[in-house]
Amino acid sequence: MRTIQAEEITRNIKEMCIEANHFLSPDMCQVFEKAVSEERSPLGRQILGQLQENLQIAGEDMIPICQDTGMAVVFMKIGQDIHIEGNSLRKAVDEGVRQGYTEGYLRKSVVSDPLERVNTKDNTPAIIHTEIVDGDQIEITVTPKGFGSENMSRIFMLKPADGIEGVKEAILTAVRDAGPNACPPMVVGVGIGGTFEKCALMAKHALTRDLSEESPVPYIRELEKEMLEKINGLGIGPGGLGGTVTALAVNIETYPTHIAGLPVAVNICCHVNRHARRVI
Repeated sequence: MRTIQAEEITRNIKEMCIEANHFLSPDMCQVFEKAVSEERSPLGRQILGQLQENLQIAGEDMIPICQDTGMAVVFMKIGQDIHIEGNSLRKAVDEGVRQGYTEGYLRKSVVSDPLERVNTKDNTPAIIHTEIVDGDQIEITVTPKGFGSENMSRIFMLKPADGIEGVKEAILTAVRDAGPNACPPMVVGVGIGGTFEKCALMAKHALTRDLSEESPVPYIRELEKEMLEKINGLGIGPGGLGGTVTALAVNIETYPTHIAGLPVAVNICCHVNRHARRVI
């Protein structure tokens, strides 16, 4: 049994909140460069150039990539041979978010009640998703999620008879309806299967997959490529002003489901798709 101090989790979460809000992850840098070279619209290339300049300024001057520094979503794979000492996991994560957003001068965007709308003033609480796995390490992924793109999320409770063509149409419908509101070029996360809540969680988690990694499932790899091509054929383009690069990537996750259902969730992220990953 390995003991990890809660303060170590807090420190890492704090640093990751600041890192994710100031620097594009390496996989996102790679696909962004590719998008600049492939965009055929002059206006689209101009928009992408402006976005690149914004990213450069943010990194050099240590200011946030976007004014919406998001709600902190934290995925944690926790080894079953770990004991956390000094504080609860929830308190350790929230303290890291509090420190990251206050000391990093990041915008505080969380309200304590969805209807009373009183700001918590430190961007807590975080959204925490945990998974117990083998081993004695903790893998942490912090993904600050802005709500321009989050508001474009969709869930479709399809019938099994709708099949793969129904899934394709659901994804296209979500992206088409999002249009410029999701700050394209976007990354599209898709969850297929499970239940109502499971497909939504998969769609969110899919956004954190390294974009240089392909799905291990052959038919999903092909579906991702096909949907990226079809989405880019919609002509929404960078900033929603037209062009050939509407999406940078489509990441899909699947899970077994009930014989009577075919749940599909689409979670869209803007052109920065912020995420940071560490292993303790």
